Amino acid sequence: MTEQPLSTPEHGGEQLFSLESIHPSDIFGLREERLKLLKKLFPKLKLVLRGNELKVIGDVDELNLFREKFESILEHYEKFNKVTDETILEIMASHESQTLSSIAALENQAILLHGRNGMVIKARTPNQVRMVESFKTHDMLFAIGPAGTGKTYTAVALAVRALKNKEVRRIILTRPAVEAGESLGFLPGDLKEKLDPYLQPLYDALRDMIPPAKLESYIEDKTIEIAPLAFMRGRTLDNAFAILDESQNATESQLKMFLTRMGKSAKFIITGDITQIDLPRHQTSGLITATRILNRVKGIDFIFLNETDVVRHPLVTKIIKAYEGAGEKESRG
Repeated sequence: MTEQPLSTPEHGGEQLFSLESIHPSDIFGLREERLKLLKKLFPKLKLVLRGNELKVIGDVDELNLFREKFESILEHYEKFNKVTDETILEIMASHESQTLSSIAALENQAILLHGRNGMVIKARTPNQVRMVESFKTHDMLFAIGPAGTGKTYTAVALAVRALKNKEVRRIILTRPAVEAGESLGFLPGDLKEKLDPYLQPLYDALRDMIPPAKLESYIEDKTIEIAPLAFMRGRTLDNAFAILDESQNATESQLKMFLTRMGKSAKFIITGDITQIDLPRHQTSGLITATRILNRVKGIDFIFLNETDVVRHPLVTKIIKAYEGAGEKESRG
């Protein structure tokens, strides 16, 4: 948000509040019902909303109070991605220190962040909690487990939280562009259109956590970058939170290339599922090699998730167990 004093008449003033990367309806409501509430709470002020700009005119003391409270409303939105009538009334009734202490209390309840529409995003299983706790003391973390265990979702949540807390300047999300039973060459569109389906799970997670306008802004200015693994070659990722997803489909040289991109003040999470390797038979998964040779390197931790961490439909757990049982029978037979 930017704010500009427009004029300073003898008994009053004007101020312009410009909402940046926030849709006005997210703050004021689809029918501007929360703007009407603000008008009732500040009867001495004239509030005029045009597009993404709110002009406020009136008594200087009231204008200063409005600015203080409106900044708290925007701060709440940045934290929780949601504003309600109750939010505005609570902010009006409380001092700034009380509002900040309530936010701190929520953060102490193992909540990673609040996503769109106030959705609570937190670690929900013992191994997801281990991921969160491990990342406090390790700059590089491998999270390995089957589909549905929340490893990618938890990693993205940690990255978004770090960005919001200004612990990093940008997020880099990447995946190997491996043809899982399909030929990229026969898919329609340019390179981006061919690759986007492979990166879709990362977009889905981000959409849960960041409002659409803000996410679009982050992607446009490269604060959040989503790209195939091959695009990482030759780069140094400073002050970044980098996630390599589906790392089981990276070759040994590709995974080594990614790991050595780590720059100053960087955090890395590598996720993968060694039961779903799509590489040609003659190529060894870089994830398997890394598990063997990096497990004793100080500063790197490995978290192994399993069917007890599955947070999808209950049938997913049964499917995983069935496949594991079939694999054991084949190895014995």
